[in-house]
Amino acid sequence: MPLQVIGAGYGRTGTTSLTVALTTLGFECYHMHETRKNTKEQDLIWRDATDGKKVDWEVAWGNKFTATMDWPGMPFWKEYVELYPNAKVILSVRDFESWYRSTHETIYAMTTLPLLRIICFFFPNSMFNTILRLVWKGMFQDRFTDKEFMRKMFENHIQEVKRVVPKERLLVYEVKQGWEP
Repeated sequence: MPLQVIGAGYGRTGTTSLTVALTTLGFECYHMHETRKNTKEQDLIWRDATDGKKVDWEVAWGNKFTATMDWPGMPFWKEYVELYPNAKVILSVRDFESWYRSTHETIYAMTTLPLLRIICFFFPNSMFNTILRLVWKGMFQDRFTDKEFMRKMFENHIQEVKRVVPKERLLVYEVKQGWEP
């Protein structure tokens, strides 16, 4: 089943709320929370994608998902834009300072837990390890604590999505705008 909605915003920019909204509208949305339900085949697809290998995205979506938000799918937004030319793109945005603080206090803090490092050591093929490699070591180049580097990366990402995605396919959305029409 082809994707109809592509989430191009970083995690902690309202992706969970957008997932709820898309689900309410009838879309099956793949969000980070879905990784706990992955099949071994889906885990392998994310590892291969993280390693830069060509993957069959239809297998990743399990013939079920019609939308994606958040990690692990977000870093591949540009590939999806080409692969699914009829899909709409939602760029969820947030003030950098609040995004950085929220991300630092939640998902980044989890990456520093000793238990997570132990899991990755004993289970190198786990989704935990794939996400660490994809997001924290890959996208963020192991420099998340360098706030100015992250500010540039965050702002450059927003500008790139706006530049690449045709305007008729792009919705730039900040959750504080609310849900009212």
